[in-house]
Amino acid sequence: TVLAVVKLQHSWSQIFTGETITLRCEIQGGEGKVWKYEWTAPNTNSPPTSSEYRISRVSVSHSGDYRCRGSSDYLLTGWSDAFRLTVSSSKPRATLTAHSSVIPAGGSVTLSCSVEGSAGWKFDWFRRDSQFSGAQKIGAGTSEHTISISEGGIYYCRGGRGDPVFSTEDSAPVTIQKQVLAVVKLQHSWSQIFTGETITLRCEIQGGEGKVWKYEWTAPNTNSPPTSSEYRISRVSVSHSGDYRCRGSSDYLLTGWSDAFRLTVSSSKPRATLTAQSSVIPAGGSVTLSCSVEGSAGWKFDWFRRDSVSSKAQLMRGNEANRVISVSQGGLYHCRGGRGDPVYYTEDSSDVTVVETCEFTFFFISAKLRDHYVFCANNFIQQL
Repeated sequence: TVLAVVKLQHSWSQIFTGETITLRCEIQGGEGKVWKYEWTAPNTNSPPTSSEYRISRVSVSHSGDYRCRGSSDYLLTGWSDAFRLTVSSSKPRATLTAHSSVIPAGGSVTLSCSVEGSAGWKFDWFRRDSQFSGAQKIGAGTSEHTISISEGGIYYCRGGRGDPVFSTEDSAPVTIQKQVLAVVKLQHSWSQIFTGETITLRCEIQGGEGKVWKYEWTAPNTNSPPTSSEYRISRVSVSHSGDYRCRGSSDYLLTGWSDAFRLTVSSSKPRATLTAQSSVIPAGGSVTLSCSVEGSAGWKFDWFRRDSVSSKAQLMRGNEANRVISVSQGGLYHCRGGRGDPVYYTEDSSDVTVVETCEFTFFFISAKLRDHYVFCANNFIQQL
């Protein structure tokens, strides 16, 4: 006994209009024989005479019962049981789901694509940078229905199966945002800020290079923080002390709020300190002076000299990055520090008196004993 059976080439539970399918007539128990085939099919007057019944671009009119039988030498099968073909008139749409709409910093998100109620699909994946940009194919013909992504954007997918490939409608788009890191930094690496200085805080987005960002800030004692990457405070005061945070958004990138930057503003104005290597300049030599501002950095220094207590100080050298200078002339010296733009100045240092070694010394004491002068051979006059 031999038996004819009609089978669909693919184990698809649902067939859609436009697909190409193949039905096969299998003769069970008739292996090794050369068979002739007959088919009965709906709405056709010329069924094939081969073992395969191929239908290109199937339509609803192809729905119905398909039977086959075979003959070979003195063997004959009966008609097979009916294979009921049902063709759906609608084109299927893929469905894209994301396990999260936000990619964590340094992480990824899994996307899943499916076609409800049917099987055998392979999937194409697409991404757009913006609503107005063209879609880029990021994965083609993958049998896996999930992918892992690490970039934000607009994603969609579609399914395809068969030969030639029949494609579903594109899925609805899913927007995925990537989280990157925001950091607040002080423009200058100053460990201490003083009342009256002008400072700039910057919101830096790490991992978001090349994007146009919108910024938000939270800050103490303000109802109108800036919307730019820089937070500039002119003539900072103690009331500006507190925590500063920022965050940004750009296309399909976003940040959480940054960690707090703690700003502490000192109410006192700093004073420069001047120290001299020696108070006496040796004949033909020099003395080193050092200027500093305790507990803070970033200063440049101005240096001043007076010939006498009653004379006006003259700026010797200004805006010096080096905190040390060498002097070979006696006098009264003081210094100050300055930093920032506009420049913020410290209080002047106390005076330091430096005298020269004299080859010949003449003393003169005024009648009122108020002034005591030293006359040196090099004509330097230093009031003590």
